[in-house]
Amino acid sequence: MEFDTTRRAFQRQLLCGLGSAAAWPLAHATDTANAPALKVVATFSLLADIAREVGGPAVEVSALVGPNADAHVFEPTPSDVRRVAGADVVITNGLRFEGWIDRLIKASGYRGPVVIASRGVALRQLSGGADPHAWQDLANGQRYADNIRAALVAALAAKSPAHAAEVEVRASAYQQKLAALDRDSRARIAALPAERRRVITSHDAFGYFAAAYGITFIAPRGWTTGSEPSAEAVARIVRQARQAKASALLVENISDPRLIERIARESGLKVGGKLYSDALSPPGTEADTYLKMFEHNVRTLVQAMSLDTPSPALVSPGG
Repeated sequence: MEFDTTRRAFQRQLLCGLGSAAAWPLAHATDTANAPALKVVATFSLLADIAREVGGPAVEVSALVGPNADAHVFEPTPSDVRRVAGADVVITNGLRFEGWIDRLIKASGYRGPVVIASRGVALRQLSGGADPHAWQDLANGQRYADNIRAALVAALAAKSPAHAAEVEVRASAYQQKLAALDRDSRARIAALPAERRRVITSHDAFGYFAAAYGITFIAPRGWTTGSEPSAEAVARIVRQARQAKASALLVENISDPRLIERIARESGLKVGGKLYSDALSPPGTEADTYLKMFEHNVRTLVQAMSLDTPSPALVSPGG
């Protein structure tokens, strides 16, 4: 990903200590201490996490759609209207992922910046239009982080220049973590035989992951997050599973696991674990950040496709 040369030079100065707290003028220290946190509302948990990682103490972030919740079937409440109305910045995925967001913004009367985190990614097409799940490729995740960085810096520039500078430094460090995990993920998956890299999931949310990391994801026809398939559709899914010669079935955190367990029994495939697609897990659990979510998904997939060979841990998201 390309970044502005001047901004990179400024970040290097800060990281080398030229912009350390000890060297900054007192006015900057006062600015950082007294400036109120920017109120940021993100449409769902993954975007909220990226905003917290990039924004740090400069932002106060809330998510409209929380952990383990399905944005596809989300229905805003009056409290959500009030939250959006009081925001300084609203962050959305775009690509029609949040079909309710335009109505919610209009109802709230919000007039501030609306950040489309997916802006600039190379889109994958589905039959109904652009696939909105672009964060499933960490290279796109870097684009998300940079779009959010730019919006936060612009919002902070006038009221708190020191906070804006801190956001630049945090964003640079976060980009490095995303890039490191991307490299490690590619290496782990590439080490598996190509014929093993086929799995069935309950929701067609992994197209970007498939293209970036070389796994075939098969999402059964007739299955959506909003409804269960009929008995006839289940039988068709079982036939798909057998014909696809998949290595495993994997359930997503926003889907009912009982259905995939039934399909596993009838198809003879093993359930390879849980994947996180559209939502993080609750705070303090295995996939409560974007980095941990991606690490968990790669580790789960590698183990599911490895003929029960345990998969060693990926590079630490914090390292």
